[in-house]
Amino acid sequence: MPRYEFRCRACGDTFEVNRPMAEAGAPATCPQGHADTVKLLSAVSVTGRGTGAAPASGGGGCCGGACGC
Repeated sequence: MPRYEFRCRACGDTFEVNRPMAEAGAPATCPQGHADTVKLLSAVSVTGRGTGAAPASGGGGCCGGACGC
């Protein structure tokens, strides 16, 4: 389940909420009970762990080193 980060405008507390993507835009109440919160933009990290991950190439350069550039 996705985790969304919010900041309370009343007390400045930053907190996280786990909820389905369908409820991503729903308002959240801060742990101190304030309702004036804003959803923060978060960076998404995707890793290639698990089955089906592509192996890392051994070269460098602009195209992964396959052409020797």
